[in-house]
Amino acid sequence: MVASTLVAMLCAHLLCFSAMFLLISRRLPGNRMGMDFFAVGNLLLASAYILQLVEGRPAWSAMSVVNHILTLAAPIAYWLGAMRFFGRQVRLWRPLIVFSVAYGIAQLLVQWSAGPAARYAMLAAMATVLFFAMTLTVIYGVRTFAKDLHGEMIFFALLISGICILNALKFMKIVDDGLDALQMDSRFQMIFYIYMSSLATIVPPSIVWLVLRRLTDDLRNRAARDPMTDLLNRRGISEALQRYFKARKAAPAYLLLMDVDHFKQINDTYGHQAGDEVICQVAHLLRSTVRHGDLTGRIGGEEFVAICLETDSEDIRQLAERLRADVESQAIKLAGSGHVLRCTVTIGISPHFYGAHGLEEALRQADSALYRGKAAGRNRVEAANLPHGISVENAELATVNP
Repeated sequence: MVASTLVAMLCAHLLCFSAMFLLISRRLPGNRMGMDFFAVGNLLLASAYILQLVEGRPAWSAMSVVNHILTLAAPIAYWLGAMRFFGRQVRLWRPLIVFSVAYGIAQLLVQWSAGPAARYAMLAAMATVLFFAMTLTVIYGVRTFAKDLHGEMIFFALLISGICILNALKFMKIVDDGLDALQMDSRFQMIFYIYMSSLATIVPPSIVWLVLRRLTDDLRNRAARDPMTDLLNRRGISEALQRYFKARKAAPAYLLLMDVDHFKQINDTYGHQAGDEVICQVAHLLRSTVRHGDLTGRIGGEEFVAICLETDSEDIRQLAERLRADVESQAIKLAGSGHVLRCTVTIGISPHFYGAHGLEEALRQADSALYRGKAAGRNRVEAANLPHGISVENAELATVNP
């Protein structure tokens, strides 16, 4: 009686959270962070336990076959939902249908060849394998695609490994005691149901927490980036510099300030759409030219900034010249008109600076150098700590690889 009550409560939890996940998924954009998959997983597992309550005891019947299929389909749905949460484009129904057909056939073969105890042992063994694979996936995620959720992923790995261990113990008990090990009021089954009921209470709110954290992180990221180019804005640059300079051995940084020459003339001649294409093309070149780990941003209409970390004055000048030359040589084909446009940029280099508090002074000095470059004819690199800039005519650095 106590076991039946626990299973009934477990079903109620699963069904309620399934409805909640489904409602949340309808309010989320894109892949819905896997919440619809989690809703299906809860529904499948709740259905499996409802069939178990109706059936009452281990038996060979169509209801039992469906029960076993639903029991194993649920963790598959959870695993696919986790992949969707982390941005993997996976399908739900095709894998579930293929698995259901395959496992239904496997149950028939095992029942006819080895009897009912072997079929239930196969269920426990398959559940052990599935949850073990989920545990390994979570541990792998801690070191790869889910580094930002280290604590949460460790927590989930511990919970899932608990299910894995319980199913492994159930397999061994079935092998030793046969179907008697599956009596609902047995001590082991009571422990199993208590653990599953606890998970049904703990895991769904934890999943909602993960979704809320991912949404807030996404909003924070959007607030730190320019919507047109996806480069950092001034706020994003400042926050990234604060994180960098918190490191104990953070090296000084250099700042490049880059301005598109005659940008107003481009807008007036070709239209604002052409101007937007120029902005996006320059942003792409800036992002692809700097080293991995350096910061790139857009801080004005046609003004861009690159903050180069762990480098020296010679490398920063080579980078600036290479960037200037790349922009000059890149032809921009305007969409809809067939016109080909070329543009140039002028770049100012700041002296090296320490700490996020030095950003404003670095911008001021790079801006002064940039305007000296504009006054000297544009399409050149000017360093704040040198009396003369690097002109197009004196561009030997363009041929030097960093």
